[in-house]
Amino acid sequence: MLDWSEISTVLLDMDGTILDLHYDNRFWLEHLPKRYGESVGISTEAAREKLTAHYQKVHGTIAWYCLDYWAEQTQLPITELKRELMHLIALRQDADEFLQALRASGRRVVMVTNAHPGSLSLKIERTQLDKYFDKLYSTHEFGVSKESQSLWQQLHAVEKFDCQKTLFVDDSLPILDSAKTFGIKHLLAVANPDSQQPVREITDYPAITDYRVMTAEILATGPKI
Repeated sequence: MLDWSEISTVLLDMDGTILDLHYDNRFWLEHLPKRYGESVGISTEAAREKLTAHYQKVHGTIAWYCLDYWAEQTQLPITELKRELMHLIALRQDADEFLQALRASGRRVVMVTNAHPGSLSLKIERTQLDKYFDKLYSTHEFGVSKESQSLWQQLHAVEKFDCQKTLFVDDSLPILDSAKTFGIKHLLAVANPDSQQPVREITDYPAITDYRVMTAEILATGPKI
């Protein structure tokens, strides 16, 4: 699937890639509509329809991922509401072994997430996922999301990665398209970002449902620096 001998830097998404996306789907599609409906006096279903239409309008932009934006739009304490479901935040079952193998192999491991810094902090608090990474970036630091070429240009300026020796893993196909456009050679899609949803059929990119199938090769094949 991948030629690990060519890979010296691994860029990883967070939600759906390292963490189970079930938490985020549950929050945005169920919990927030419920709380929003209660606050404005409409049904949960009506609130879900209204919020979903708004989600679609800003999807892929930095606003979509911004907790401050949604707090302003809903007049609700979004970070506090996210804590109400904090028990659902969890690593993917295959993530620990995969991340430990990457670190043990000597590769540089970097998180690049569109998640708001507040969301990232909450998830670190719950899972201690920061221990696996050499560096963690929220794209809010750069003012644009991974869907934008500007993000990759700014990230490259600070990380100095070699596109030909870099692997990027994400569960979003539009984001993988953006990384491909920028020139990152090695790309991997996650076919099962939400443990409670069916596996997706992905044909545009190599796709994974269990990172552990790659562990032996990762450890056996050190990066050619």
